[in-house]
Amino acid sequence: MRNTFLNPIYIFCLIFSVIALISGCENRSQLSRRELLEGFQNPPRAAHPGVYWYFMDGNLSRAEMTGDLESMKEAGISHLVFLEVNVGVPRGPVDMLTEEWQDLFKHAVREAERLGIEITLGVGPGWSGSGGPWVNLEQSMQHLVASTTEVEGPIRFNRALPVPQPRRPYFGEGGLTEKMREQWLSFYEDVCVLAFPTPDTKEVIEDSDEKALYYRAPYSSRPNVKPYLAMPADYPEIPAGSAIQAGQIIDLTRLLKADGSIEWEVPAGNWTIMRFGKRNNGAITRPAPYPGLGFESDKFDRQAFDVHFDEYVGKLLKKVEPRITESGGGWTMLHMDSWEMGAQNWTAGFRQEFKSRRGYDLLLFLPTYTGYIVDDLETSERFLWDVRKTAQELVLENHAGRIKELGRQYKLGLSIEPYDMNPCADLDLGALADVPMCEFWSIGYGFNTAYSCIEATSIAHIMGRPVVAAEAFTATTTEAWQLYPGNIKNQGDWAFCTGINRFVYHTFAHKPLGTPYRPGMTMGPYGVHWDRGQTWWPFVPAYHRYISRCSYLLQQGNTVADILYLTAEGAPHIFIPPRSALMGNDTIPDRRGYNFDGCSPDLLISQASVHDNKIVFPGGASYHILVLPAVKTMTPELLDKIESLVKNGATIIGSPPIKSPSLVNYPHCDVQVSSKAEMLWGGLQIPETITKRSYGKGNIFWGGASSLTDSDGLYPDYKMTAALLNQKDVITDFESSGPLRYTHRATSNFDIYFVANRNNQPVEADCRFRIEKGIPELWDPLTGENRSLTDYSHQKGSTSIPMQFEAYQSFFIVFEKDSKTVKNKIPHIKNFPERTILKTIKGPWQVSFDPKWGGPESIIFENLEDWTKRPEEGIRYYSGIAVYRNSFDLPENTVINANTVLYLDLGEVNHMARVRLNGKELGIMWTAPWRVDISRYVQQQGNSLEIEVVNLWPNRLIGDAQFPDDGIKEGQWPDWLLEGKPRSSKRYTFTTHQFYKADSPLIKSGLIGPVKIIGASK
Repeated sequence: MRNTFLNPIYIFCLIFSVIALISGCENRSQLSRRELLEGFQNPPRAAHPGVYWYFMDGNLSRAEMTGDLESMKEAGISHLVFLEVNVGVPRGPVDMLTEEWQDLFKHAVREAERLGIEITLGVGPGWSGSGGPWVNLEQSMQHLVASTTEVEGPIRFNRALPVPQPRRPYFGEGGLTEKMREQWLSFYEDVCVLAFPTPDTKEVIEDSDEKALYYRAPYSSRPNVKPYLAMPADYPEIPAGSAIQAGQIIDLTRLLKADGSIEWEVPAGNWTIMRFGKRNNGAITRPAPYPGLGFESDKFDRQAFDVHFDEYVGKLLKKVEPRITESGGGWTMLHMDSWEMGAQNWTAGFRQEFKSRRGYDLLLFLPTYTGYIVDDLETSERFLWDVRKTAQELVLENHAGRIKELGRQYKLGLSIEPYDMNPCADLDLGALADVPMCEFWSIGYGFNTAYSCIEATSIAHIMGRPVVAAEAFTATTTEAWQLYPGNIKNQGDWAFCTGINRFVYHTFAHKPLGTPYRPGMTMGPYGVHWDRGQTWWPFVPAYHRYISRCSYLLQQGNTVADILYLTAEGAPHIFIPPRSALMGNDTIPDRRGYNFDGCSPDLLISQASVHDNKIVFPGGASYHILVLPAVKTMTPELLDKIESLVKNGATIIGSPPIKSPSLVNYPHCDVQVSSKAEMLWGGLQIPETITKRSYGKGNIFWGGASSLTDSDGLYPDYKMTAALLNQKDVITDFESSGPLRYTHRATSNFDIYFVANRNNQPVEADCRFRIEKGIPELWDPLTGENRSLTDYSHQKGSTSIPMQFEAYQSFFIVFEKDSKTVKNKIPHIKNFPERTILKTIKGPWQVSFDPKWGGPESIIFENLEDWTKRPEEGIRYYSGIAVYRNSFDLPENTVINANTVLYLDLGEVNHMARVRLNGKELGIMWTAPWRVDISRYVQQQGNSLEIEVVNLWPNRLIGDAQFPDDGIKEGQWPDWLLEGKPRSSKRYTFTTHQFYKADSPLIKSGLIGPVKIIGASK
């Protein structure tokens, strides 16, 4: 049996990337306090967020590409994923891959080099996959299909066998052009012809279409999709005469003629003749621009991908010639997005590949592809397990591994979103990435893919990857410009605590029409609109600084986790941790006091070792305990590795396997497994109570509660695992008396905790950190400020700190490992000083709106109020920036000195604000606390105050819906736009998708206040 990770290409790429990344981790781990603080306050480009930069089928503008990129630079964005799609927008004039298109792509790369923005190119047209019109059917994704003919002998059979029909494409035939449909129906090549005595009854293998990799539904968006295909140790008996006996199968392939007929002397009895052939699986590039529409390339065949690479990426490489630049920007990576191509189960050399990897010929087992049982149910299930294992190895080596290898030739890295319809084990596919990626949808606006975030962070930790990226805040049609930095902060902090440390916002749609036409181009109805067409885009750099500060610290060192969950062997497989190890809702589930990761069997075999009784990995991850999945099958190779880990000091929880899931070396493989398991566990009968078994330097806990799984069915309840960690004197990494979430990174010099309020109300909480020494410091990612905390106490193995949080507020608590400390001293000085309201600034307020968007140039608000409650249509329907002006004096006897701080508190703001006091800009506010330090610039009397407030697009769009629609009709751009004529509709906005009607509800907007002056002691 050949393991995927023994592939020479894979080993070369793995060693290359691991050495580079471990070196990078080492450097990051040795930063001094000064260096760490400087990086936190002024985050480097590597810590900046990114965007998906989507182009809509030929709608490209050279000048506006520069405009897009410059706006990204100004906003603090330093990474982008370049993709072109066809989603609900009329086609533009620049066809993909024409000379003009390639020149524009080169222009984008050169501009990105100038601006220090890294470009990641998707490996194919559309948002996922690798294919196009250049992929011929012989090099496309393929299925093994079959037709059956029943005949009674003895007889001389001499006629054509039916041509096997293709399987229906998973996404249907609607995406196929007429020409592609003709190609799909006409492509066929024979593989073999088999005959066997017809079974008395046909007992069908359950879920055979999925087990034989005809179909793999998307786990995120379809109900009842299995995260993995279980391999039990016991199978039910099937009725006598319902199985095909392998020894009775006759290979008739030699008799097959060019016209599909055979001439055969049929023996006595009832016989079934199966004609096997290969067909295209119907997978096409989606949703590709029209010139990029074509079949997906064969994911099992290295040569097939090379052809695709040359036709797409290769052309652009020749045109652009990527280069290393001083700015760090330019074309630096390739990207495999979420797997949405379905599954394949055949390729031209599959039979030979299977035999070389599994050690036996698959020919006589081929009827199981269509649900027949060969010999018995267990034998057939084991064969299909071997088919899926072989398919995974081919995808990893000849597709994902080949992408990485070709990219390396041009010094390009690789990012992968290894989830959804993936026919592989997600953790194994993702392990090939330099940057593992995941996806999370905005709460309430799409699917739940939180599991992919747990997977990507697990991959990064196991493989020592410093960056875990996320396709962030993806949204469906109902989002409609309603999201903005303030109302996504809670979910963003959840993502940080999950382990993500780079946001790649979905989506920044290219704006080929420029700034006069706002909000402008969209990606059809999809995505959170994270682009320069937003009302609040001039304010977003403050939010991005927060994100960059958090990302920077969370890219340092290694994540601290105590529990390692081993996934079951086989493919496909999605790692789903036990629900009991998480708290909160299933969309943004938070870790409990012991953090965890998942690990695939192949990664455990190739990467894990033991040091100081911990399971460790080359990239720096280490775990106190390994939890086995509750399955009774295990390959001898995996069991050998587990035995080695325990012998060298590891602690594991789990029951012994009793046989192998594979037909490789059967039946001797089962003897190997059962005998070694009995030696390691001391028996195979599960004890009634939790039992500790010592073996070598390590221990196994099994029996009783450890053999009972929680509701997810694979792992024991978290409480039981936590109790065993407590027995090992490993206390929880973080505990709190309030609704807080956390994550913990450790370097050689620092322990860095990120702690965030999960509540939309202020919280006071006692927090305990698993750090015994050092003076805790509070680093505020919102402001970049840092200060030592004085109110704390050390206990054995931990530090307790009383903390206060505003709504959804977050802090870093940083412990320097060699800092001096005074044990158990609790000063009277509080960590969070009390604040006193000194003054409320009353009206009237002079408010200025932008007439270009329908508002009055100047108006008086006697009191602060919601714009939508105003009688003026120009204010009620206004979207954009308005400026509030007022003046104030401080109360008499207000003290302004080095020991006091004065704040301006804005109260309620909808939705972001910028403050200027006496001509000095004091900053942008986008989240609680809605206050800014005014101590340096405030005067006792005559203070001039300006507050810029920006709201969201919906109100103006609803106002415009009162007028005739002069936008896109029947898939065509309006004539006035194409001809450059003035509009007559009286609308202010222009966009490519209509989300609102005239009677849609308006969104509360403006400065609501009250605006206050607040004093506090330092």
